[in-house]
Amino acid sequence: MTASSPWGSDMCIGIPMQVMSVDPGFANVAGRSETRRVGTRLIDIVAPGQWLLVFLDDARETITPERAAEVNATLDLLAVAMGQGASPAFPDDPGFALPSAMNLQAVQRMTQS
Repeated sequence: MTASSPWGSDMCIGIPMQVMSVDPGFANVAGRSETRRVGTRLIDIVAPGQWLLVFLDDARETITPERAAEVNATLDLLAVAMGQGASPAFPDDPGFALPSAMNLQAVQRMTQS
């Protein structure tokens, strides 16, 4: 996290970021109004356009564009709940269910690669 991050320095939240370019062992990524250079040692193949879930300055897993949108929407809702985001422009149904509203099978499907 950067000093300007609303999540604070003692909290580790995965941020979806899209790969802009790749260097050996690193990727330049963009997401949530920032760019970063992140380590990619935990990811098998990294290519421009791919979405990564980034914790601090390391990519931990690849994710689909749909999953990136879900995580971003959840982070937006969290920012609003913390009083650090604009008032929500979300419909009553954001188009996905949070894990807390899912049954066990749905959560298991979500976590499978």
